[in-house]
Amino acid sequence: MELSSLLNRFSEPETLKMAKLGRELRAKGVDVIDLSLGEPDFDTPQHIKDAAIKAINDNWSHYTPVAGFLDLREAVCTKLKRDNNLDYTPEQIITSTGAKQSLANALLALVDEEDEVIIPTPYWVTYSELVKIARGKVVEIRTTVEAGFKATPAQIEAAITPKTKVFMFSSPCNPSGAVYSKAELEALANLFKKYPHITILSDEIYEYINFIGKHESIAQFSEIKDQVIVINGLSKGFAMTGWRLGYTASNITLAKAMEKLQGQFTSGTSSITQKAAVAALVGDLKPSIAMTEEFTRRRTTTLALVNAIPGFKCFAPEGAFYVFPDVSSYYGKSDGQQTIKNASDLSMFLLNTAHVSSVMGDAFGEPHCVRFSFANSMENIEKAWARIREALATLK
Repeated sequence: MELSSLLNRFSEPETLKMAKLGRELRAKGVDVIDLSLGEPDFDTPQHIKDAAIKAINDNWSHYTPVAGFLDLREAVCTKLKRDNNLDYTPEQIITSTGAKQSLANALLALVDEEDEVIIPTPYWVTYSELVKIARGKVVEIRTTVEAGFKATPAQIEAAITPKTKVFMFSSPCNPSGAVYSKAELEALANLFKKYPHITILSDEIYEYINFIGKHESIAQFSEIKDQVIVINGLSKGFAMTGWRLGYTASNITLAKAMEKLQGQFTSGTSSITQKAAVAALVGDLKPSIAMTEEFTRRRTTTLALVNAIPGFKCFAPEGAFYVFPDVSSYYGKSDGQQTIKNASDLSMFLLNTAHVSSVMGDAFGEPHCVRFSFANSMENIEKAWARIREALATLK
């Protein structure tokens, strides 16, 4: 059997791979603390579950429109106006089986072979691999801890060529936690209005998990609004990872293109999830706010613990629920049995020695960093960092 060459173009997500390795150790009886996966450790709020139960009892159990039920797309429009002061119509909204599918829809609708997609590092692991699946070329812009892991207009403009098709970023950012301010986004908008052929993919999935103030969307700038595809979903802000609901807001031409693609892949997403999503989007946000308040407490504790680790250099995340320290001071060190040569070695060392799972920074385009989640209980966070500190102390 000869498999498609498509499979050689991209890699398995390191986030899922590390979670798998952690589960395998756990199955052997090892007490592994998971700081690798990006999943809120909260249950879905009750009013959302109630809406799903009602949908089941009301027999919402049939195929759904590819773009999503009208009431759901109207709910997305209501949310975008309420939270972001963005005006969209239901025809401009496409709902899908998670924000990951929304990203795939967007890139497959835009990118042809050898088209260039500019992505600032660090970036979520799937960005680059989706570009490769679409036969595009990834153009990385390296950002730094000192610059708050944000790309400047000058850096972006220097990377633009006649082949540039897409600029792709997230705010709040996974894995760095960087959040672009309104002024920073306006500067980017002023750049991109000079390049109307470039589409901006703005991943805003961590919108509600913001530690520094109000979320800002680059789509708010009217001169470039039609160049923007807003990507969002319910997984992070509503603790609905398993429900699988993402959505895009864009100009109608792009929306119709993404709908056409999705019609051949998955058609419409789950009918029950869609009805629950309406309750999430237009309902009570207090549970989401409470989750962010708890993440804020965990962030404070995590930063104190990370900054107590000798040699770690850590940016204080402004959003999302990760820390992404530079760990390169440990390269070349050994515990007498293994030598740490890179972030992957350090991540595996911590898994096998400290029994704490993390994700190596190479997967995010930053080879000197490791991502640790604080979407876990305070007890587990404190226990995990005590283990990490003890394991690292054996490296000389």
